[in-house]
Amino acid sequence: MIVGIEGAIERKEPTLLHVNVHGLIYEVFISLQTYGAIGSDRVKLHTSHIIREDAQLLFGFYEAGEKALFERLIKISGVGPKVAQAICSTYSASQFAQVIAANDVAGLKRVPGIGPKSAGRILVELSGFDAELMQHGGTTAVTASATEAAMALESLGFKKEQIAKVLAACESTDTAALVKEALKKLQKL
Repeated sequence: MIVGIEGAIERKEPTLLHVNVHGLIYEVFISLQTYGAIGSDRVKLHTSHIIREDAQLLFGFYEAGEKALFERLIKISGVGPKVAQAICSTYSASQFAQVIAANDVAGLKRVPGIGPKSAGRILVELSGFDAELMQHGGTTAVTASATEAAMALESLGFKKEQIAKVLAACESTDTAALVKEALKKLQKL
């Protein structure tokens, strides 16, 4: 199993790279997020190696959170690598965590190839995965506070969609301050 790749870029397109690793050139499929993050002629990527009956595919990710999202998505029935790659191209891991937290079906339907039924099923399957995604981003403490603040605001009767939007704009890091800041912003809506 190939879990990472490092080498010189031979060919770069929005959806794939050819990476030269000591004379051996690998074709690595990438998301638009990863494409935008690559800034030099050398690259180091986290990879997901998929072996099928008719092919061996290598998917590369600039961030570990994006790889975790991809690997979790392909475990969902009806979601293959192409759909998972489309989601990773549309949203970063932290943005998608907010989609999950808000249970935003409309936001997920913006991804090419996902309809209302698929969006609903994906969100049900990924329920609770938003906290794990945020841990890959290195913001575990902030995420725990944000999760607690979201639960507190939800118990006050606010909608998940509103809560997610407001908390994304908040700057506080501890739960109490987040709730206070979010309540001020929610009053203005």
